[in-house]
Amino acid sequence: MKSGSTATGKLYRQLPAIGLFIGGLIIWEGLVQIFDIKGFILPAPTAIAATFGTETSALITAGAGTFSTAVAGLVAGTSLAVLTALAAARWRFVRDGALPFAIAANSTPIIVLAPIANSWFGLRSAVGSVFVVAILVFFPVMINLVRGLLSAGASHLELMQSYAARSRTTLWKIRLPNAAPYLFSALKVAAALSLIGAIVKEFFGGSQDRLGQYITTKAGLLQFEEAWAAIVLASVFGIALYNIVAWIERRTIPWHISVRSSASSG
Repeated sequence: MKSGSTATGKLYRQLPAIGLFIGGLIIWEGLVQIFDIKGFILPAPTAIAATFGTETSALITAGAGTFSTAVAGLVAGTSLAVLTALAAARWRFVRDGALPFAIAANSTPIIVLAPIANSWFGLRSAVGSVFVVAILVFFPVMINLVRGLLSAGASHLELMQSYAARSRTTLWKIRLPNAAPYLFSALKVAAALSLIGAIVKEFFGGSQDRLGQYITTKAGLLQFEEAWAAIVLASVFGIALYNIVAWIERRTIPWHISVRSSASSG
């Protein structure tokens, strides 16, 4: 009974989003039909949906390639950010030295990084896309993790000091559990940024079986239904990656108030 009521509660909470989504599609389709909007301006949802039937293989291949690149960049950028954050939280001189570089990297537009990545790694190399995504996700993850590591309660730290605990023990028992919610909040943002970074990088060159090149090619050929289908697929992959991070968060820190409140409301 409890599992059934939980599933019903989750469905009930999703009803506003589902209704808004369906209503938006109906309005979109109606406006296109009523005002006879041309496909190169705004394709109808039914035309975009039909494209998934005719371009299934190409879309899946391009989507899988871009998704794998985004995930690789997300993992690489997150790993580097975690190592930097741990060092920054441990040593002040690292924190004072690393933060300006992190801010500078975050302030650099993707369109500037893309040509540099093409020059360094080659036009068709996936390493360039991984590099751009890693730079893009590095800053939010590093900054949030440093904040979480340094915001551990003073009373908890004093208790560990009274036990003469080593810095490593304090890190594992106090600082990391306190920083975990900050890390997952940053990862949710980084998950969306990783898809954006990968696709924007692909606009400036790359393998033809990637979403960025697919969208550019189809738009250049005035096949906007196919281009919009690729955009929709990119959104689906972005939502999927976000939900993967959220699922890992629920399994990793079920004790945190944000996770517990979400589960109880469901």
